Amino acid sequence: MKPAEKGWLKDYLEFRRELLKDLPSGRKKSAHPEQSLYHVLQPTGLMYGQPVAAPSLGSSDAWAAKDQMKILLAESLISSSLLFHDKPIKTPDELTGVIMKTLENIGNFYNHVFPELATPAKTLFGRKKTPLELVEKILDKRIEYSIEQKSNFWVHFFHNSLLFLDIFIFGQWIHTNADRIVADFFKYEREELRFSVVKIMAAAAHANSVIEPEERKLLEFFLQTAGLNSERRKEAVAIFESGISLEEINLPTNNSWILKKYFLEVAILTIWSDKRVETQELNFLKSLCEYMGFNDDDLESSMIAIEGFVLEHWSDLDYLQSKKDYHQVSEQFIKRLSRITDNNKSRLVKEVQDSRELMALLQKSKGKELNNEEKEHMQKLLITILKTIPTFVIISLPQRFLTLPMLLKILPNNFFNEVNVK
Repeated sequence: MKPAEKGWLKDYLEFRRELLKDLPSGRKKSAHPEQSLYHVLQPTGLMYGQPVAAPSLGSSDAWAAKDQMKILLAESLISSSLLFHDKPIKTPDELTGVIMKTLENIGNFYNHVFPELATPAKTLFGRKKTPLELVEKILDKRIEYSIEQKSNFWVHFFHNSLLFLDIFIFGQWIHTNADRIVADFFKYEREELRFSVVKIMAAAAHANSVIEPEERKLLEFFLQTAGLNSERRKEAVAIFESGISLEEINLPTNNSWILKKYFLEVAILTIWSDKRVETQELNFLKSLCEYMGFNDDDLESSMIAIEGFVLEHWSDLDYLQSKKDYHQVSEQFIKRLSRITDNNKSRLVKEVQDSRELMALLQKSKGKELNNEEKEHMQKLLITILKTIPTFVIISLPQRFLTLPMLLKILPNNFFNEVNVK
């Protein structure tokens, strides 16, 4: 698959057929399809504007950033449609039919809601383009329109995390009948949601009563890419200078779980841009969670998701590289995971005892040192067991960071004594 060449979308659909086939059934793992969608999106980095994790995409490490982002956007839009599909997909032909309908929806969505990306349905010679051809061209345009090639973590975040709003709005679009009134509503919603991101950033930046230089840069990066008109840009700057209360932001409180999750993680990243989370800032995040109907566990989950993502891809995120910062972030992350494993000690003990493979490796390690292959297998088994904890069901754990020594460090004290390895 070569995403820089014509025909990449067809190649992608063939390559990912098995994953797409399993998505609707995998939805049962979460209580709501939005949580399943978050489970698909969060590990890829798309919500954070960082195309550094394209699971199972073979040679994706060699692709340009814009090509990775393009594939992730295609996968996320199609996954959204499949996860919200309300009927079981039983045969390959049914899957093909649903995907082709999804492609038609994607083409209509962008042509109606993103007029700057409008793409003719016919070639110069009058031939009608297939949905595949049309969507491939539109997604090429969408990524060229959004991505910056030479930039740091935060520029990427605010250039490309707005692609998440494409996916969110598309999830609503597929349940409507496309007409001019509907299209105007979604164009308005697109504008309002982008402006809500500015308000979230402003409120988060004022949480400790001091606008840090890093936070001010975030607004500059965002305003370069949000596509706001001149009046809205002036309003955004004024809000950022004076601050804004949560009640004035007009955040969702009773509707979309994943949209609220996105706003929460934008706030966390804004506060986290200087690598410190002060008491006032933590209190603000707790107030934000309460306002949106989240609890402390939701906040902890998002903090873990962001810290884990950054630690997993530290070497890819040039702006973040600093030995001191790395140790600071990793220590915070280890403390969070340790608290959660302590609270779920009994569950973990039972899961280990129920795993014959893991018990066999633990028993062997009592008498002799495991070889590298066995250590790697033990690491994978322990991570699988950690994923049975509710907090970790919908977020990705950083497997490169969670080496075997690190896993042993975050497990509760005397854990393996309670497992009773003989």
